[in-house]
Amino acid sequence: MVRSRFDSIASPMLDDLILSFDRALRTLSGIAASARANPAAGMPEPHLTAEERRHAVGLMRVNHTGEVCAQALYQAQALTARDPETRRRLTHAAREEEEHLAWTQTRLSELAGRPSLANPLWYAGSFAIGLAAGITGDRTNLGFVMETERQVEEHLSGHMDRLPPADLKSRAIVAAMRDDEMRHGRAARDAGGDELPWPVRVVMRGAARVMTLTAYRL
Repeated sequence: MVRSRFDSIASPMLDDLILSFDRALRTLSGIAASARANPAAGMPEPHLTAEERRHAVGLMRVNHTGEVCAQALYQAQALTARDPETRRRLTHAAREEEEHLAWTQTRLSELAGRPSLANPLWYAGSFAIGLAAGITGDRTNLGFVMETERQVEEHLSGHMDRLPPADLKSRAIVAAMRDDEMRHGRAARDAGGDELPWPVRVVMRGAARVMTLTAYRL
Protein backbone atom coordinates (compact mmCIF):
# COMPACT_ATOMS: atom_id res chain seq x y z
CA MET A 1 0.00 0.00 0.00
CA VAL A 2 2.77 2.45 0.95
CA ARG A 3 4.74 1.61 -2.16
CA SER A 4 1.65 1.96 -4.35
CA ARG A 5 0.98 5.43 -2.92
CA PHE A 6 4.62 6.43 -3.44
CA ASP A 7 4.48 5.22 -7.06
CA SER A 8 1.30 7.20 -7.68
CA ILE A 9 3.10 10.37 -6.57
CA ALA A 10 6.51 9.70 -8.06
CA SER A 11 5.30 8.71 -11.52
CA PRO A 12 3.70 12.07 -12.45
CA MET A 13 6.72 13.92 -11.04
CA LEU A 14 9.07 11.79 -13.14
CA ASP A 15 6.92 12.41 -16.21
CA ASP A 16 7.06 16.17 -15.60
CA LEU A 17 10.84 16.08 -15.20
CA ILE A 18 11.26 14.11 -18.41
CA LEU A 19 9.04 16.55 -20.29
CA SER A 20 10.99 19.49 -18.86
CA PHE A 21 14.28 17.93 -19.90
CA ASP A 22 12.91 17.32 -23.39
CA ARG A 23 11.75 20.93 -23.66
CA ALA A 24 15.16 22.17 -22.51
CA LEU A 25 16.88 20.14 -25.23
CA ARG A 26 14.48 21.40 -27.88
CA THR A 27 14.83 25.01 -26.73
CA LEU A 28 18.62 24.98 -26.73
CA SER A 29 18.96 22.97 -29.94
CA GLY A 30 16.85 25.43 -31.91
CA ILE A 31 13.75 23.25 -32.31
CA ALA A 32 10.79 25.54 -31.70
CA ALA A 33 7.34 25.41 -33.26
CA SER A 34 4.60 27.99 -33.67
CA ALA A 35 0.90 27.23 -34.05
CA ARG A 36 0.28 30.84 -35.06
CA ALA A 37 1.59 32.41 -38.23
CA ASN A 38 4.78 34.42 -37.93
CA PRO A 39 3.71 38.10 -37.76
CA ALA A 40 6.37 38.93 -40.36
CA ALA A 41 5.40 36.16 -42.79
CA GLY A 42 5.04 37.42 -46.35
CA MET A 43 6.64 40.78 -45.65
CA PRO A 44 9.48 41.78 -47.99
CA GLU A 45 13.02 41.71 -46.67
CA PRO A 46 14.12 45.32 -46.05
CA HIS A 47 17.28 46.84 -47.44
CA LEU A 48 19.55 47.47 -44.45
CA THR A 49 23.03 48.87 -44.27
CA ALA A 50 25.71 46.65 -42.75
CA GLU A 51 25.54 48.61 -39.49
CA GLU A 52 21.73 48.47 -39.38
CA ARG A 53 21.80 44.71 -39.98
CA ARG A 54 24.40 44.21 -37.25
CA HIS A 55 22.30 46.22 -34.82
CA ALA A 56 19.09 44.38 -35.75
CA VAL A 57 20.85 41.04 -35.24
CA GLY A 58 22.03 42.13 -31.79
CA LEU A 59 18.56 43.22 -30.72
CA MET A 60 16.81 40.14 -32.06
CA ARG A 61 19.44 37.92 -30.44
CA VAL A 62 18.58 39.60 -27.12
CA ASN A 63 14.89 38.90 -27.76
CA HIS A 64 15.65 35.29 -28.65
CA THR A 65 17.64 34.83 -25.44
CA GLY A 66 14.76 36.39 -23.51
CA GLU A 67 12.47 33.72 -24.91
CA VAL A 68 14.96 31.00 -23.98
CA CYS A 69 14.83 32.34 -20.43
CA ALA A 70 11.03 32.49 -20.56
CA GLN A 71 10.85 28.81 -21.49
CA ALA A 72 13.00 27.91 -18.50
CA LEU A 73 11.11 30.18 -16.10
CA TYR A 74 7.62 29.03 -17.05
CA GLN A 75 8.56 25.34 -17.09
CA ALA A 76 10.11 25.55 -13.63
CA GLN A 77 7.22 27.59 -12.25
CA ALA A 78 4.68 25.13 -13.66
CA LEU A 79 6.56 22.23 -12.07
CA THR A 80 6.32 23.80 -8.61
CA ALA A 81 2.82 25.29 -8.88
CA ARG A 82 0.41 23.85 -6.33
CA ASP A 83 -2.90 24.83 -7.91
CA PRO A 84 -3.82 22.96 -11.13
CA GLU A 85 -5.30 26.13 -12.65
CA THR A 86 -2.09 28.07 -11.97
CA ARG A 87 -0.11 25.24 -13.56
CA ARG A 88 -2.41 25.33 -16.59
CA ARG A 89 -1.96 29.08 -17.00
CA LEU A 90 1.82 28.80 -16.80
CA THR A 91 1.91 25.91 -19.27
CA HIS A 92 -0.28 27.83 -21.71
CA ALA A 93 1.95 30.90 -21.44
CA ALA A 94 5.01 28.69 -22.03
CA ARG A 95 3.49 27.46 -25.31
CA GLU A 96 3.00 31.04 -26.49
CA GLU A 97 6.54 31.92 -25.46
CA GLU A 98 7.72 28.99 -27.59
CA GLU A 99 6.03 30.69 -30.53
CA HIS A 100 8.01 33.82 -29.76
CA LEU A 101 11.13 31.66 -29.67
CA ALA A 102 10.35 30.30 -33.13
CA TRP A 103 9.65 33.79 -34.53
CA THR A 104 12.85 35.33 -33.21
CA GLN A 105 14.85 32.31 -34.31
CA THR A 106 13.51 32.62 -37.84
CA ARG A 107 14.25 36.34 -37.94
CA LEU A 108 17.80 35.79 -36.73
CA SER A 109 18.36 33.33 -39.57
CA GLU A 110 16.92 35.77 -42.10
CA LEU A 111 19.33 38.43 -40.84
CA ALA A 112 22.24 35.93 -41.07
CA GLY A 113 22.64 36.08 -37.29
CA ARG A 114 23.05 33.39 -34.64
CA PRO A 115 21.68 32.74 -31.15
CA SER A 116 23.66 33.79 -28.09
CA LEU A 117 26.49 31.46 -27.11
CA ALA A 118 25.51 31.92 -23.47
CA ASN A 119 21.96 30.56 -23.87
CA PRO A 120 22.63 27.29 -21.96
CA LEU A 121 23.81 29.29 -18.95
CA TRP A 122 20.84 31.62 -19.09
CA TYR A 123 18.45 28.68 -19.40
CA ALA A 124 19.93 26.97 -16.34
CA GLY A 125 19.89 30.16 -14.28
CA SER A 126 16.32 30.99 -15.28
CA PHE A 127 15.14 27.48 -14.45
CA ALA A 128 16.64 27.78 -10.97
CA ILE A 129 14.95 31.17 -10.46
CA GLY A 130 11.64 29.73 -11.64
CA LEU A 131 11.91 26.87 -9.15
CA ALA A 132 12.62 29.31 -6.34
CA ALA A 133 9.65 31.48 -7.31
CA GLY A 134 7.32 28.50 -7.48
CA ILE A 135 8.38 27.05 -4.15
CA THR A 136 7.35 30.24 -2.34
CA GLY A 137 3.69 29.70 -3.28
CA ASP A 138 1.29 30.29 -6.13
CA ARG A 139 0.52 33.95 -5.37
CA THR A 140 4.23 34.81 -5.38
CA ASN A 141 4.67 32.58 -8.42
CA LEU A 142 2.07 34.62 -10.29
CA GLY A 143 3.55 37.85 -8.92
CA PHE A 144 6.86 36.85 -10.46
CA VAL A 145 5.08 36.45 -13.80
CA MET A 146 3.54 39.90 -13.39
CA GLU A 147 6.88 41.59 -12.75
CA THR A 148 8.70 39.61 -15.42
CA GLU A 149 6.16 40.50 -18.08
CA ARG A 150 6.10 44.14 -16.97
CA GLN A 151 9.85 44.39 -17.46
CA VAL A 152 9.74 42.47 -20.75
CA GLU A 153 7.04 44.83 -22.04
CA GLU A 154 9.27 47.82 -21.27
CA HIS A 155 12.22 46.07 -22.87
CA LEU A 156 10.31 45.32 -26.08
CA SER A 157 8.95 48.87 -26.27
CA GLY A 158 12.55 50.08 -26.10
CA HIS A 159 13.47 47.78 -28.97
CA MET A 160 10.67 49.23 -31.07
CA ASP A 161 12.43 52.56 -30.72
CA ARG A 162 15.90 51.15 -31.41
CA LEU A 163 15.28 48.83 -34.34
CA PRO A 164 16.16 50.25 -37.77
CA PRO A 165 13.08 52.08 -39.13
CA ALA A 166 13.18 50.05 -42.34
CA ASP A 167 13.21 46.70 -40.54
CA LEU A 168 9.45 46.25 -40.52
CA LYS A 169 9.76 42.46 -40.24
CA SER A 170 11.55 42.61 -36.88
CA ARG A 171 9.17 45.34 -35.74
CA ALA A 172 6.12 43.20 -36.53
CA ILE A 173 7.51 40.32 -34.49
CA VAL A 174 8.44 42.50 -31.52
CA ALA A 175 5.02 44.21 -31.54
CA ALA A 176 3.18 40.86 -31.48
CA MET A 177 5.43 39.60 -28.69
CA ARG A 178 4.78 42.73 -26.64
CA ASP A 179 1.01 42.27 -26.97
CA ASP A 180 1.29 38.69 -25.69
CA GLU A 181 3.51 39.67 -22.76
CA MET A 182 1.05 42.35 -21.68
CA ARG A 183 -1.73 39.77 -21.77
CA HIS A 184 0.29 37.29 -19.73
CA GLY A 185 0.95 39.91 -17.09
CA ARG A 186 -2.72 40.90 -16.84
CA ALA A 187 -3.77 37.26 -16.58
CA ALA A 188 -1.34 36.67 -13.71
CA ARG A 189 -2.62 39.77 -11.90
CA ASP A 190 -6.26 38.76 -12.39
CA ALA A 191 -5.44 35.27 -11.07
CA GLY A 192 -4.31 36.75 -7.75
CA GLY A 193 -0.61 37.43 -8.16
CA ASP A 194 1.09 39.43 -5.41
CA GLU A 195 3.34 42.39 -6.11
CA LEU A 196 6.94 41.48 -5.39
CA PRO A 197 9.00 43.45 -2.84
CA TRP A 198 11.01 46.26 -4.42
CA PRO A 199 14.44 44.69 -3.67
CA VAL A 200 13.41 41.63 -5.70
CA ARG A 201 12.25 43.83 -8.57
CA VAL A 202 15.56 45.69 -8.55
CA VAL A 203 17.55 42.46 -8.63
CA MET A 204 15.42 41.21 -11.53
CA ARG A 205 16.12 44.40 -13.48
CA GLY A 206 19.82 44.05 -12.80
CA ALA A 207 19.88 40.45 -14.02
CA ALA A 208 17.92 41.41 -17.14
CA ARG A 209 20.41 44.18 -17.84
CA VAL A 210 23.35 41.77 -17.66
CA MET A 211 21.54 39.33 -19.96
CA THR A 212 20.79 42.09 -22.47
CA LEU A 213 24.38 43.32 -22.63
CA THR A 214 25.74 39.78 -22.91
CA ALA A 215 23.33 38.53 -25.57
CA TYR A 216 23.69 41.61 -27.75
CA ARG A 217 27.41 40.90 -28.18
CA LEU A 218 27.71 37.14 -27.65
